[in-house]
Amino acid sequence: MVEVPIIDCMAGQGIRADRYFDFKNDYKGQITFFSQEVFDELCRALGIQKCSPALARRNVITRGADLNLLIGEEFEVQGVRFFGTEECRPCYWMDRALGPGAQEFLKGRGGLRAKILTDGQLRSMPSSSHPERSEGPHLQRLRHAGARA
Repeated sequence: MVEVPIIDCMAGQGIRADRYFDFKNDYKGQITFFSQEVFDELCRALGIQKCSPALARRNVITRGADLNLLIGEEFEVQGVRFFGTEECRPCYWMDRALGPGAQEFLKGRGGLRAKILTDGQLRSMPSSSHPERSEGPHLQRLRHAGARA
């Protein structure tokens, strides 16, 4: 996984240049989100240091959002609209990439798979408290289609 400052989201297709771009019609994992807080907890629990959340192979790293609450919900990030389809379940590969116990630790908090509803770009935002990291985009939940929370 390559960390980039901007990703192009294409409605119904996925992220331009991603391996799953235009993968299948109505694919439920056009984009994946993962929580920086969950990643930090995982690193502490497994004693991992100097590790990138990119190893979790999720497209967007977020802060301050309970991603499981967005399953079955429409939400917005930086003007781009999404629909949360399901948890991005961890697999055995997590134990290889991050360390033994990662898959078990991430059960129920492995991230969010979503469909992209509108075209747009997501940009990485620098974090003032962790200048070496990017702060993920803030999520804005929609009350119903077309209305912002």
